[in-house]
Amino acid sequence: MQGNDIGYVGDVMIGTPPRSFRMLMDSGSSDLWVGSEFCSNNGGSNCGNHTFLGPNSSSSFKLLSKTWSITYGSGHVTGELAQDIVMFGDLTLPSHMFGVAHNESNDFAADDIPLDGILGLGKKELTTQNVATVLDSMYQSGLIQQSIVSYKIPRLADQKNDGEITLGGMDPAKYASGSVVTFPNVNTQGFWEGAIGAFKVDGRDLGLVNRTGVLDTGTTLLVGPPADVKAIHAAIPGSKSSDGVDWIIPCTTTSVLSLNFGGQDWAIDARDLAFLPIDPDVPRGDCTSAISGTLPFGGETEWLVSAALPGPTRMPDVH
Repeated sequence: MQGNDIGYVGDVMIGTPPRSFRMLMDSGSSDLWVGSEFCSNNGGSNCGNHTFLGPNSSSSFKLLSKTWSITYGSGHVTGELAQDIVMFGDLTLPSHMFGVAHNESNDFAADDIPLDGILGLGKKELTTQNVATVLDSMYQSGLIQQSIVSYKIPRLADQKNDGEITLGGMDPAKYASGSVVTFPNVNTQGFWEGAIGAFKVDGRDLGLVNRTGVLDTGTTLLVGPPADVKAIHAAIPGSKSSDGVDWIIPCTTTSVLSLNFGGQDWAIDARDLAFLPIDPDVPRGDCTSAISGTLPFGGETEWLVSAALPGPTRMPDVH
């Protein structure tokens, strides 16, 4: 799995002969889809310089003539369900059902978007396709022992290229022994969500209680209730905002934000809080904050926690 600190992508092989599709690994949705050979974007042109799937490229491809659509926080696609061979490393689903997009918004169709589709890794309750998710199909087929997924999230600036996604378990080579914590999944809608015991900036508890966080690898920023986000930035020297939604912090900040999951504080490195320079020519000036103030779908106590949060955590749930 590779990342650019905005999204995390991995290669999935689909079809006969198998071809590689670069997929966004998204724990905040549950559908697998790729662009169709007949794809067009909202403006009527084609869907850009991407890899597409259909009867011309795969002899095992079968269109199921059942329409399907999904809308994300940014972008939407519509299309039909299809069936084909899908391979994840050495794991093969010989006849998996998933979506092929006949129409994509520019959020996905533009040439500079470095992905060919999305691999949703949430729970079955989130699916809009009403077919088995990839994780459930693998579990039901005996390919994996647990219907879970784990991630080793790389930081682009570290230049290690050591990202990894593990289906069905955890890779002990990717985390420190004894550092795993387990906490319940409190969400019943299909998201991976845990209770946040505390928010701390530089070790100081901000007194934000009874909060939960949806762990979402498809979300770029940490998104929380505006009042919470204001309290966090008030503890980060040099923070400013004109609207309470988007915040600016010094690119040179040394402040560390910690979120407590499972009784353990997980620190977000200051380098990850200073998201992007406002002026690329002034890299030590003002930066966009990686924390945004917007009410998520759960109201004033729920956060969307992006892949900026490090560390091995597990949320047990029923298959």
